[in-house]
Amino acid sequence: MICDALVGARSRARSSPDNARRPSAHSGAESADPNPGIAPMQPIDQARQSVGMTDPTSPGHRALRRGRHSLAGHCYLLTTTTHQRQRLFDDPRLAASACGAFTKAAPADATLLAWVLMPDHVHWLLQLGHHTPLARAVACLKAASRRAVNTQRAMQAPVWARAYHDHAVRHDADLRAVARYVIANPLRAGLVQRIGAYPFWDAIWLG
Repeated sequence: MICDALVGARSRARSSPDNARRPSAHSGAESADPNPGIAPMQPIDQARQSVGMTDPTSPGHRALRRGRHSLAGHCYLLTTTTHQRQRLFDDPRLAASACGAFTKAAPADATLLAWVLMPDHVHWLLQLGHHTPLARAVACLKAASRRAVNTQRAMQAPVWARAYHDHAVRHDADLRAVARYVIANPLRAGLVQRIGAYPFWDAIWLG
């Protein structure tokens, strides 16, 4: 099965439960740029407009198609929530388990460009290859992280909602701008004061 032969994008998110409580290695020294390898972040509204993204709180975003389109080679911004919007990932051990699975769960012909795990949802920026459809790629990410989370908590229970939202990113979009928008979610949610202080995200332009 395609989900059983998985390779992941590079990641420096921490998979150790003990390390999950500390600031991410992304942060570096306190005086360093919290986003090494990524240019300074645009204002959020400007970044959203530059890539043709909708406001995730708007009715239009909530009405986005759920996995109905799958174009080979295209990049998609994907969002899925936890089952019944439970804040599972307030627990850093569960969050670290899920993050470790993300880095290994993208099908071999797809690339996980960036992602951020929030307490009750996740955003993935994924570029499809030419053999695996979008729905299968998402299923692989969900299945691998569900197994990891359930192993960590020693129980079998739903982790993710069945549906997911997909947004096809324009061909002319600046993917780094999209990645910056994705990984800035903890800032917008007020979880941290700087990106480097949040451990549960990654982008392939780092490292």
